[in-house]
Amino acid sequence: MAAAQGVLVHPITMGLFLKSLFLLLLLLLLGSYLHPAAAFPKGCYPSEEEGLKTFRCSNAQLTEVPRDIPNDTNKLYLDFNQIPFLPRDAFRDLPLLQELDLSHNAITRIESGAFQGLAEHLLSLDLSSNRLVSVSKETFSNLKAKVNLSNNPWLCDCRLQELIRAVELAADSSGGIVCDSSTQEEHVGKAFLQVIADTDFCNVYKKTTDIAMLVTMFGWFAMVISYLVYYVRQNQEDARRHLEYLKSLPSKQRRSEESSTISTVV
Repeated sequence: MAAAQGVLVHPITMGLFLKSLFLLLLLLLLGSYLHPAAAFPKGCYPSEEEGLKTFRCSNAQLTEVPRDIPNDTNKLYLDFNQIPFLPRDAFRDLPLLQELDLSHNAITRIESGAFQGLAEHLLSLDLSSNRLVSVSKETFSNLKAKVNLSNNPWLCDCRLQELIRAVELAADSSGGIVCDSSTQEEHVGKAFLQVIADTDFCNVYKKTTDIAMLVTMFGWFAMVISYLVYYVRQNQEDARRHLEYLKSLPSKQRRSEESSTISTVV
């Protein structure tokens, strides 16, 4: 009887062991699947919208571009955070990115090469409602995306004019590019596209630079002329004194030295 019970207990024990092992493997697999999500900053999560892989970090109190964003992301939302600047290669590992929303942050500076690697697929770049004052056109080099630059405290000058001409502005965003400051006071508070319709900032800058160069060249020229005049007068005075001295010498010696003096002056 005891032997029969032992035979029955053994299969039951094995069954429980196998079930436990199966559950453990299942938990390990599930854990490895969910592990990347655990690395995301608080408030960030992946999703899929209209067949596009999306990563949202809207209003997540971020102070920098998060790492470990899935590299197959098509749409990235980093809006309504406190990101102050964009470093070089900030989005280098996102080659399939089509839409990037960085609006409503505190961005004051964008390093050259910040958007490097996005030229192939990026279609939309939103930098509206930040703290951008001046950005080099090279920052957006080779980008084909439509860019929203509205609602920033822009300095209206030649640099901004070159930037606007180098990028394709998003529809209905141009009116929001307003001069918060300007090299010409009368332009403050006006839409930049309205201003450059009548004013060429780069031409004004070129004229100012040309005038400065002319003034500098004239100054150097005047100094050279003054030195030459001084040099000639000084030598003439020395020659005159020497000739007067020679006149007081005996005739033979005087003629010899006069000849020497004349050849020296010549």
